[in-house]
Amino acid sequence: MDLDFQKNRFLVPPLGCVDASVLSFPANKAMVVSVDFFTPIVNNPFWFGQIAAANSLSDIYAMGGEPYVVLNIVCFPIKEMDKNILKEILKGGLAKVKEAGAVMGGGHSVEDSEIKYGLSVTGIVDPKKIASNDKLRVGDFLVLTKPLGTGILATALKGEVGEQAHLEALLYQWCAKLNNLGGKAIAEFGLRAATDVTGFGLGGHLLEMARSSHVQIEVWSSQVPILEEARELAGMGLIPAGSYANKHYCAKLVEVKTQDTIGVDIIFDAQTSGGLVLGVPSDLLDRVITFLESRGELAKVIGKVTGPSNSGKLIIT
Repeated sequence: MDLDFQKNRFLVPPLGCVDASVLSFPANKAMVVSVDFFTPIVNNPFWFGQIAAANSLSDIYAMGGEPYVVLNIVCFPIKEMDKNILKEILKGGLAKVKEAGAVMGGGHSVEDSEIKYGLSVTGIVDPKKIASNDKLRVGDFLVLTKPLGTGILATALKGEVGEQAHLEALLYQWCAKLNNLGGKAIAEFGLRAATDVTGFGLGGHLLEMARSSHVQIEVWSSQVPILEEARELAGMGLIPAGSYANKHYCAKLVEVKTQDTIGVDIIFDAQTSGGLVLGVPSDLLDRVITFLESRGELAKVIGKVTGPSNSGKLIIT
C-alpha cells in the first residue's frame, strides 16, 4: 500500500498482519463517523469504486467535517468473477480517498454472490462548527450543490435504455464528485443546517430537515437543477420504484402546488451520491454562493424556510 500521503498520520500503519491500525488524533477536534455501501450502478469497476467512496464520504461533509481515516467494506464473488474487477474497484475507492485527504486504514471483505462496496469513514470536525439536519431556522435559504436525476439515469443503465455510454459518463461525472467544497462552506461560514441527498431523494431529505427542525419548507420546483437526460427519461415513464416509494411515504406532510408532475417525481428521485443541501441565513447567502461558485461548485438556491411547523411540512411550488 502506498503510504507516502499518509505516513505522518499513522502510529501503527495497516501493513503486514497487524490486527488494527493506530492513528494520532488532532487536538481540539471532535470525531464524526458514518458507513455506507451499495451495489454497482455503473459497469466500469474503477468508476464504481470512486462513486461508492464519494457517497460514503458525503455524510462527513454534510456535518461540516473532513474525512480522516476510512476502512474498506467489500463483498465480492471471488470464485466466479475476475479478481481484476475487484482490484479496479479498490483502486477507484483509494483514488477518491486520497483526493479527500483521508487515509486508508484497512477494511474487511467477505465472499458474496453480489458485488457490494463502500467505506466506513471517520472524520474530524470543529466541535463549535457542526452542522446537522435539525438546525434550520425560519428565513434560511436552501442551497443545493448537485443536480437531480441520478437515480433515473442508473435505472436507465440497468434497463439498457438510452445512450448507455453517455448516461454512464454522466453518472460518473456527478456521483463521483466529492462534496468537500460544501463541507468547507459549512466550516467557513459556521452554517448550522445541512444534509446530503441520497436514497430518500431531495424531497425526502428536506422533509427530514423540516420535521427535525420543526419548520415549514417551501421548494421552488422551477429552480431545482435537474439533469436534462433525467427529465427526458422520466417523461418516458422511467421512474425508479424507490422514487415512487419516497413520494408515497412523504405524501401526508407534502403539499404540491405546481403542475410540473415530472419535476415533482424527480424531486423524490432516489439519488446516489447526490449533493449537499445547505441551510443558509439570508445575510450569508451571497457570500456562500460566491464561495462555492468561484471554486467551480454548483450553488443553486432552491427554496426557503417559510415558517414554524410542529410536525414539519414541505410545500413544492
